[in-house]
Amino acid sequence: MLPFLLRKLAYGILVLLGVVVLVFFLFQGFGDPSRIVMGQTGDSATQANIQKELYLIDEKGESIPTWRQFLYYLNDISPLCVHSREDIEKKNLRGIFLGGEKKAGLKWPYLRKSYQSKRDVGGILLQALPGTLLLAFSAMLIAALVGIPLGVLAAVKQNSWMDTGAIFSSIVGISAPSFFMGIVMVYLFGFVLSDWTGLSVAGSWFVLDDEGQKRLTMQNLILPAVTLGIRPLAIITQLTRSAMLDVLDQDYIRTAYAKGLSARSVIWKHALRNALNPVITAITGWFAELLAGAFFVEYIFGWQGIGKVTVDALEKLDYPVVMGSVLISAGFFILINMLADILYGLVDPRIRIR
Repeated sequence: MLPFLLRKLAYGILVLLGVVVLVFFLFQGFGDPSRIVMGQTGDSATQANIQKELYLIDEKGESIPTWRQFLYYLNDISPLCVHSREDIEKKNLRGIFLGGEKKAGLKWPYLRKSYQSKRDVGGILLQALPGTLLLAFSAMLIAALVGIPLGVLAAVKQNSWMDTGAIFSSIVGISAPSFFMGIVMVYLFGFVLSDWTGLSVAGSWFVLDDEGQKRLTMQNLILPAVTLGIRPLAIITQLTRSAMLDVLDQDYIRTAYAKGLSARSVIWKHALRNALNPVITAITGWFAELLAGAFFVEYIFGWQGIGKVTVDALEKLDYPVVMGSVLISAGFFILINMLADILYGLVDPRIRIR
């Protein structure tokens, strides 16, 4: 198990490095970052100080090549780093550092500071991360709890009206983009039926009480979670139905019936367990995609998460926030794919990780 995990981790680090290269060079050349930071006013001395802080020029005022800027950025975001004592104090780096004036260390990744708020990007994204995790987990929970039983029912009742209805509904769900369904949900349940549903069109996962303390609320979560979960629900239904149809034709299923086992035991204990591999792939893959792709849904419903923070940052040309958001999303993709590989061996006894 350990060699398998280490190999997967090495592949993940290579993928993450590729994402870092892509993100860094993609956002090079979009205006002058120093001008974005200080706005339209400011003297040349202020601009020069900002350019030094952003590694655009050196102490002599000469431009730093792009490849060196990339190495500086990689040194900032990498857990393994080499920093001067002054940089550690100025950037408020957290970790373990050894050495003299130049220190090597193991630190928490530093995603630099926002151009607009001057706050650490890591702090901004970590503050918004719980909202995105809650939304993605709720959407995936709805999709799995509804999609798997619906797929099983469609397979068991093949060619019946239940099967036809499940297939038709899943096709509609797959065909409808999340941003379109979000607009429909807002109009239908937030305006037309608002007196009956009592659901909010916009809001966050917490409200402030009279004492100014945060209090968890689920009222604002229902509409964005359902909207985000429609497409994965449809795909899980289709995959579960197809996998169950293949499994139900296997010899060991007929043997189980011949031994006198009940239909419920055969379907839910034997057949479903062996049909879950493609469903696990869909659930883990879609959960990672929901974390990264909830941008429009969060923006439509005003949900306070990484997606909304990223869209707001794009509007303000706040590139460090956007770059940090992409890196965090890529990290989640890698971790969840590793989790999927482990779950294969736990769910299906025919698969063993060696």
